[in-house]
Amino acid sequence: MLGKILGGLAALIVILVVLGFVLPDRAHVEREIVINAPQEEVFALISDFNAWNAWSPWAELDPNARYTITGAASGVGHRMEWTSDNPEVGSGSQEITAVDAPSSLSAHLDFGDMGKAEGSFALSPVGGGVKVVWSLDAKMREGAPLYMQPVYTYMGFFMDAMGGKDFEKGLAALKQVAEAE
Repeated sequence: MLGKILGGLAALIVILVVLGFVLPDRAHVEREIVINAPQEEVFALISDFNAWNAWSPWAELDPNARYTITGAASGVGHRMEWTSDNPEVGSGSQEITAVDAPSSLSAHLDFGDMGKAEGSFALSPVGGGVKVVWSLDAKMREGAPLYMQPVYTYMGFFMDAMGGKDFEKGLAALKQVAEAE
């Protein structure tokens, strides 16, 4: 009886590991908000990393995080690197890769051992304000060590729930900052 239970458990583990290599590994997080402020002002807060700590959900988690902003003063090539001892913030970099001001911005994010992702903001006029859509896309297995790829695949299924809360918090703070200006 114990042998059958252990054999069944081993088979289940093998199936889960194999599935971790073949299931889709793309994760997508997206949230939106309407902000009652001019689109150009909202875009300025998003497109300048010097302004991010005023609304970023991660800046509040570690006020002692260190930030370095390099590259272009704005637009493509504008880059931010951060280092934090707080594991919820971690270390990494973000660089703007495409801009269509004041409508959209794309950036490449590098979270070191935690992987890479593509982030974007889309802004569109609505009523007297602007709708802001913040999204993130990641290939969860890309760049991960082979033995960790199944784990990252399964983590991808929870990215929306985990990252979505941060996006909601950040968008609410962005709204507060933009509407106060």
